[in-house]
Amino acid sequence: MLVNLHVKNLAIIDEIEIDFRKHLNILTGETGAGKSIIIGSINIALGGKVPQDMIRKGADYGLVELVFQVSGSAIEEFMNRHDLEMEDGQIILSRKIMRGRSVCKINGETVPVSVIRELSGYLIDIHGQQEHQSLLYKAKHLSILDHYAKQELLPYKSKTGKLYSSYQALKEELNSSGTSEEERLREMSFLEYEMNEIEAAALKEGEEEELEEQYRKMVNMGDIMEGLSSVYGLTSSSQESVSSLLGRAARILSKIQDMDSGVENFAQQIETIDNFVNDLNLELFHSMNNLNYDEEECKRIEERLDTIRRMKAKYGNSYEKILEYYEKAQLKLQKYQKFEEYQAELLLKLKHVEEELEECCKSISSIRKAYAGKLEKDIYEALVELNFLDVRFQINFKKMEHYSSNGFDDVEFYISTNPGEDLKPLGKAASGGELSRVMLAVKSVLADNDMVETLIFDEIDVGVSGRTAQKVSERLSYISRKHQVICITHLPQIAAMADSHYIIEKMVKGTVTVTNIRCLDEEDSVKELARILGGAAITDKVMESAREMKDLASKSKNY
Repeated sequence: MLVNLHVKNLAIIDEIEIDFRKHLNILTGETGAGKSIIIGSINIALGGKVPQDMIRKGADYGLVELVFQVSGSAIEEFMNRHDLEMEDGQIILSRKIMRGRSVCKINGETVPVSVIRELSGYLIDIHGQQEHQSLLYKAKHLSILDHYAKQELLPYKSKTGKLYSSYQALKEELNSSGTSEEERLREMSFLEYEMNEIEAAALKEGEEEELEEQYRKMVNMGDIMEGLSSVYGLTSSSQESVSSLLGRAARILSKIQDMDSGVENFAQQIETIDNFVNDLNLELFHSMNNLNYDEEECKRIEERLDTIRRMKAKYGNSYEKILEYYEKAQLKLQKYQKFEEYQAELLLKLKHVEEELEECCKSISSIRKAYAGKLEKDIYEALVELNFLDVRFQINFKKMEHYSSNGFDDVEFYISTNPGEDLKPLGKAASGGELSRVMLAVKSVLADNDMVETLIFDEIDVGVSGRTAQKVSERLSYISRKHQVICITHLPQIAAMADSHYIIEKMVKGTVTVTNIRCLDEEDSVKELARILGGAAITDKVMESAREMKDLASKSKNY
């Protein structure tokens, strides 16, 4: 359940905080007061796209924070999978929006926005103002049916997805292998050429690094010799060399060591250092004598390095990649050399995968059809409750001519909303207002089978009024028996049904316009109903009607 919303520096919101409650939470307010910004803020916190210029003018950042009180093994498993802590069943989602970037956190831990989006599927379901338009597309109908039957379908759909991937890969391989004899021979010749070139190169792991070191030494031979000679001169061959200075120091100490027994220790240290320097001089001498520039060897190394780099440019940027390329070419050549056997084996594999995929798709279709009958009945009953008195509703199946990762079913909702009319595809038979009610019927049916606790409806009342609006309010109240419902509305019939009623107001603060939200007590809720009913002129009769509407709504609740 969503227990708290905190928004700061977004659009015309300076800073607001809302504590939501159980059952039906209704939000009302004048047009332009900022109702859509509230829902937009929740969407942003759940990983939605951030519109341009969403940060309030003059602010450095915007912030949305949602606090949920949750339970359930699925959410616990999600939190454990992502190494996220959860205390006392509470989840805090926050998103800080800065110019060009945002930071998402779950319980204080920074996470990618994709993790927030995944978690939101366990926490909340938002029905936006245009979502009912998705019912115009058949893909949505299949998605609704699969959601209804998801527990039984899930293992079959997972298996079908994997089989379909294998099926597509095999078909692709089979299609690409269907070359002419001439093309195959040409490809074989080219593969043999590449393999021979790699074999002739006789590459060795680590060879390039070793050769580069040798080459670097050869081309810098002059500088190396000059440097070693300079060091040798400093350590041994000049009058002011290290060896000469150490000898002089040893002679001075030998003269005074009889005068002070502590000097003998210094003399021994000088002798040790002198021995080290002599060893160094010997090594430097041998190293200089062994330095010789071999032009032929340098050329050989240069050519070998050119060969290695050419092979890397053609076949892969490392020894391992070139070897991998060679092995793939070898396998491909073997396939061409035994082409008939290879193609027969490929066809056999494709046949087996297709047979398994067909069986899996049949199982999925069978499950769908079994659940479709139940879903038809449930949606029909929900539609009647929403004032579709002579409605007929049907789920039609067709088998597609091809497989998909979702099976082979083509599912479409058909409806007739008036007596004597034939059943027609939902998108052709229902008006905009009817579509919104159909979506509400679908949502209410799915809610009975759904673990998501919080449902948000942004102006579900589009295109409805009168008795139908009353039916919509009753349906929302019915859903809120088992779920937390948050609903933005302009209709008094729906607002009257609120268990918690909030008003969104726009006001001037200093020189800027800000949005505020507050929870209404019983009397203020009646006044807000009167405003919606009567507009500018709120008479005693309007107030009386508002109070009566509120009383009747309270009596109709059954929780």
